[in-house]
Amino acid sequence: MNRRPRLLATAAAGATAALLLTACGGGGDKPKANDKIAGADTGGATSAAPGASATASHDGVARPEITFPSGVENVFEGRKTGNATKDAVLADNALSVNSMDDAIFQGSVDTKALGFYNTGKALGAAITYVQGYLDKNDTWVGTTRYFNRQVTLSGGTAANVVYCSDESKSFIKNRKTKKVKDTPTTADSYVLYNARLVKNGQGVWQTTNIISDRGAKACQP
Repeated sequence: MNRRPRLLATAAAGATAALLLTACGGGGDKPKANDKIAGADTGGATSAAPGASATASHDGVARPEITFPSGVENVFEGRKTGNATKDAVLADNALSVNSMDDAIFQGSVDTKALGFYNTGKALGAAITYVQGYLDKNDTWVGTTRYFNRQVTLSGGTAANVVYCSDESKSFIKNRKTKKVKDTPTTADSYVLYNARLVKNGQGVWQTTNIISDRGAKACQP
């Protein structure tokens, strides 16, 4: 389904465009739309647990709490790469995604987590994205899966994460009417993302820039 609006910030030059063209492609291990979501051959997949904190500190940094309501879940595959730096980047990439959904659930663009995990152009894009939900009085329910997450390190304090999302099992819900929009799965249910992250003075990998390509063939099952 087409749950999320397009999330777009200005692309980093050169490498970003190239990564978008090559990310998530190749191989015969692309997940099928009807694959099990949680705990099935995910190589360390974890999720934002409904009704519980999704931000237990993984590195000793004091982090804002993120909680999801019952009935919603983000599942992130491939969190363990064997490289400690890449694993830290992936962990904060997941928390950046969760922070946007947390803002939607709280009904505010002024949450602590949103500005903690996103900065610069990415924060501006995140605020616009969340506000799009709030203006329509919408939220969402179901499960979104994030997969084929690939990290490219640039020195010791910068990285790019290219990844796909499967929104086929998540759906728009109107806050006022409680009606869930049960839209069918299409190519637009799959999105390719490229996020730029920079490690700040606290040791947090903040997302500074992000672009998305809904319906990208690289993410199709």
